[in-house]
Amino acid sequence: TSCPTTTKPAARLFSYSDLRGAPTEEPAKTINGYLAEAPNVLVDQRRTPLSPDLPKVVFGNMPRDGGHLLIAPEDHPEVVADPYAAKYVRRFVGAKELIHSQDRWCLWLVDLDPADVARSPVLKARLEAVRNFRVVSKAASTRAMAATPHLFGQRSQPSVQYLCIPRHVGEDRRYFTVASLPPEVIVGDSNFEAPDPDGYLFGILSSSMFITWQKTVGGRLKSDLRFSNTLVWNNLPLPTVDETTRQKIIDAGKGVLEARGLHPERSLAEHYNRLAMDPQLIRRHDKLDAAVDRAFGAKRSCTDEKQRQEILFARYAELEAGKIGSE
Repeated sequence: TSCPTTTKPAARLFSYSDLRGAPTEEPAKTINGYLAEAPNVLVDQRRTPLSPDLPKVVFGNMPRDGGHLLIAPEDHPEVVADPYAAKYVRRFVGAKELIHSQDRWCLWLVDLDPADVARSPVLKARLEAVRNFRVVSKAASTRAMAATPHLFGQRSQPSVQYLCIPRHVGEDRRYFTVASLPPEVIVGDSNFEAPDPDGYLFGILSSSMFITWQKTVGGRLKSDLRFSNTLVWNNLPLPTVDETTRQKIIDAGKGVLEARGLHPERSLAEHYNRLAMDPQLIRRHDKLDAAVDRAFGAKRSCTDEKQRQEILFARYAELEAGKIGSE
């Protein structure tokens, strides 16, 4: 007797625009572990970027100071009233300051003149407090930092215009809320940073293509999107582009910044409130998306997340295969 033949059921993808509503069903040739109709790949942590056009991103500067190198708004008038301390005051941007435009400053003393400490009651008191905080720490690395109380415990401040990337972004954002900042603004370790003198990285990370990648392969903190340098950034399958394409992305990114600049009183959280985005800002993002989609290999602008997932995993498989072959 012959065994009955069995037919493998066709793959199907179900999409929900509303979890309480009915799904949309679409046939699929293959479905990978990310529930995308795309090559069957598994994205793992990587120490260096897969794309040759991406620099490393690192954590911002970690004070390890007990709060004494940081300056709260209520303490700012006292510090800047001291002429010797005032010349070392810099704007400081942690995650809350970045997203919600909150004011905070720090003492950035990498070029400290030791004579200023003797002249300044503010500097002397704050540096003594930093030393006292560090010297009693349970961590040996922090105790070692007590020898240099004027310096942040870990420093990574760029010397050029840079991209400031928050560790976490709200789950309902249409775009990942990054900022382009000058080197005079000190970035805290609740953000990541990468040198971006021409704005190319700003354009890439402000695109729908990037936030699709983030949502697909990145982690979560509760429901918020959690950026990772080893998983999200280092695996971003950004192809090498020609100078014309690169400049289009740079120019479109500048357009996004110009649209934000029309309402300088708004924070990033307000600019990117999904229910209240300014139409001009949306149009500028649409123009940026068109340039970035084509850079990743789309024949025309993508219309949804599914199309972008297919392109991203195709590029990832290509770059990963090339990386393996070159090793």
